[in-house]
Amino acid sequence: MSQMITLPVIPLREAVLFPGVTSPIAAGRPGTLHAIEAALKTEHKRIFVAAQRENLDTATPELLYSVGTIATIGPVQRGPSGMRLLLTGDARGSAVRFEEEDGYLIATFQETDEVAPLDPGAPSFLALYRETRERAAELGHRAGLPKEAVEQFLAENADPGGLTDLVAGHLDLKTSEAQALLETLDVEDRMRQILVHIHRQISVLDAQEDIKSQVQEELGDRQREMYLRQQLKTIQKELGDDSGRDDLDELKERLAGLELPAVARKEVDREMGRLERMGPEGMEAQVIRTYLETVCELPWVERSEERLDMEAASDILEEDHYALGDVKDRILEFLAVRIMRLRRDQTAEAVEPEETEPSTPTTAAAEPEADRNPILLFVGPPGVGKTSVAKSIARAMGREYVRISLGGVRDEADIRGHRRTYVGAMPGRIVQGMKQAGSLNPVFLLDEVDKLGMGHQGDPSSALLEVLDPAQNDTFVDHYLGVPFDLSEVQFICTANYLQNIPGPLQDRMEIVEFAGYTEVEKLEIARRFLTPRQIRQTGLSDEQITFADEAIKEIISRHTRESGVRQLEREIGRLGRKVARKIAVGQTLMVDVNKDQVQELLGRPKVHPEHAADTDQIGVVTGMFYTPVGGDIMFVEASPMPGKGELVLTGQLGDVMKESARAAWTYAKAHADEMAIPSEAFKQDVHIHVPAGAIPKDGPSAGVTMATALVSALAGRPARSDVAMTGEITLAGRVLPIGGLKEKVLGAVRAGISTIIIPAKNEADLEDLPDAIRSELKIHLVEHLGEALAHSLRDAKLVEGRLKFE
Repeated sequence: MSQMITLPVIPLREAVLFPGVTSPIAAGRPGTLHAIEAALKTEHKRIFVAAQRENLDTATPELLYSVGTIATIGPVQRGPSGMRLLLTGDARGSAVRFEEEDGYLIATFQETDEVAPLDPGAPSFLALYRETRERAAELGHRAGLPKEAVEQFLAENADPGGLTDLVAGHLDLKTSEAQALLETLDVEDRMRQILVHIHRQISVLDAQEDIKSQVQEELGDRQREMYLRQQLKTIQKELGDDSGRDDLDELKERLAGLELPAVARKEVDREMGRLERMGPEGMEAQVIRTYLETVCELPWVERSEERLDMEAASDILEEDHYALGDVKDRILEFLAVRIMRLRRDQTAEAVEPEETEPSTPTTAAAEPEADRNPILLFVGPPGVGKTSVAKSIARAMGREYVRISLGGVRDEADIRGHRRTYVGAMPGRIVQGMKQAGSLNPVFLLDEVDKLGMGHQGDPSSALLEVLDPAQNDTFVDHYLGVPFDLSEVQFICTANYLQNIPGPLQDRMEIVEFAGYTEVEKLEIARRFLTPRQIRQTGLSDEQITFADEAIKEIISRHTRESGVRQLEREIGRLGRKVARKIAVGQTLMVDVNKDQVQELLGRPKVHPEHAADTDQIGVVTGMFYTPVGGDIMFVEASPMPGKGELVLTGQLGDVMKESARAAWTYAKAHADEMAIPSEAFKQDVHIHVPAGAIPKDGPSAGVTMATALVSALAGRPARSDVAMTGEITLAGRVLPIGGLKEKVLGAVRAGISTIIIPAKNEADLEDLPDAIRSELKIHLVEHLGEALAHSLRDAKLVEGRLKFE
């Protein structure tokens, strides 16, 4: 009996290594890599190679065949994903057991010898041997191997056992068939099996050649087949057999029934003629047919009947949305214009032609311009109802509604379509949307128009210039259609979050309707009317099983969400509803009345920690107001003098504009020190201005007044009022200039507990955007000069003849 040997194991997937065969393999599994490294550390670099019964990622002892091949590792190439190496089979081995050690498999086996023929000179064995060599040579030639390489291969392997292993290693066999050959120790029996496999693969090659010949013959007879098909159609027509009526005739009838413009009719007739001449078997037939079917499906004259009722439209908008008063007014104004145009047209039709004065000049050219639909652009933060308002407009007008999202679009062809010369060409998303609507006058929503990108395929925002220009879109040409298509009756509505991301020429074509964020009172009412009923339905609960107290909803709004819209609010209400549904489902309770205390129990600790007004007045600490896309808030600006050389230090990740505001405040304080009761020696020391939340970048001119007040408070040693918040840009002359986003800033200050605000006088008109309830709670100071702001913000200060006096 042979000696027992222990070696690392390489498990092969879908492959078997034969003795005498050198084969490259790629190794990437950790266990295989560890086994190879272990073998490379030995003197002879030998390893046991066993095939897996199934193609699984994890190799286990039960998964491996017991009979394998003892192999020597050749050159190894390491890479980031594993190794590539050559294995040369030396002999067969029969494993007694497989074990796992140090993260890889090892095999204990003994080498097995093959069984030689009883009589190598017997005529039957010699005939079998010669037949195997000849058929192996034939298979090699048929597979495309050079004749010299095949003859050299056979000459170098005269040994019957070695020949069978080498041929088996190069045959296309299943893993189970190759493993059966490896386990066959009798040389004569193995040679017979090899010969069967060789004959089988030669038969496969014969079948492939026959198929290739048939395909060539079919391609050569294509013209003959087309002629016969035409003959068959003529025979069927003579026999009166209409059951197999050609779809081409049906398509032709559909096209003939369309009311197409002259240019489109000419193009359609030309393409139809091409299709008829080439027949359905032509290479371009399917492309032309798809084009003509697309033309048939477009709404060339179909329109939705408009329902223009101001009262009904107002009811629909109120039913679908709460608040958004300015937006609703603008939409109702638009609908009123549509109604007045319709009445004017009806009056003009009722006038008899002879009643028209001959001297009245015609205005036919101006009429289309007067009837053009304005392109509306809804701009506002996420979740404030821009998309849903567009859907409500379609419902109020009785028009079809189509929405396409432009977020991430980088290819001009998405808007204009692909030219039909390209494989897989299709219309652009505008034409596809019109086909989906089925009418010439839908409400067409272009969502997220500010998220358009630009790639090497072109600029889609430039392609939209024609679509959104009322003076051009009546002859919009899609590259796929190749003919003008009228978009002038479409009511286009675009939505965006950031106006600055929309190119100027595109912005110029649209009428901007701004959506501001909701106040907490508005969010509470929206949650009552829409969000909680919807989430109760979606969680499978009923109104008897769960109720929400107003205090609970307010707690969710202020402590668990931070947004201008209500999307996160709805998600949190839904999450709370799911937790209640779970309690009811397992029988813990029958109903839950959600109050403020239960919100934290169900939703966990608060996720939002908004700033609150300071409790006490402090020297050098002033409250400012700022705007973000998710709403307004307050921030603290801190100024602190320190020994130094009269320099200004700025920290808090401030942008260039904020730094310039701080330097302007520093210069103004130096120039007007006497007027603000600042001792002259105060400017001999350094002043450090810091804006907390240093990880967040900050910029903008509206913090100028706040920085100046903090600087003066620190230099004069006078405390700033903690109940006052301010905003405004300053100049070197001390003038206070207007800023933007006032509504959001003031709402954020009110949420933080501020009772007095200081704003630029030129922003007085913006106060009309604030709800009456908010304005009645606030004390508002309108200032034109920094001195006025200091008098209202510093404790015990007043302005006397342009000079700051302290009591």
